[in-house]
Amino acid sequence: MSRPKAKSSPSTTATKKKSAASKVTKTKKVSPYNMYMKAELAKVKEKNPGIPHKEAFKLAARNWATAPQNPKVAAK
Repeated sequence: MSRPKAKSSPSTTATKKKSAASKVTKTKKVSPYNMYMKAELAKVKEKNPGIPHKEAFKLAARNWATAPQNPKVAAK
């Protein structure tokens, strides 16, 4: 036989919800790749207004390989 579950008091559930909502989330540091892609994607779309997003992203990602903002290129 299983035991019946105890009902939780309203104050307990309200406290749990309140504490979960009050947690402060930290933002991640934006990587050089993310900063570059945001700017480069806008440039690619400006030059090619009818291009699908997927294709524009591919072009921007290819450009990253030779970009001066790329730490791997800058290290060479």
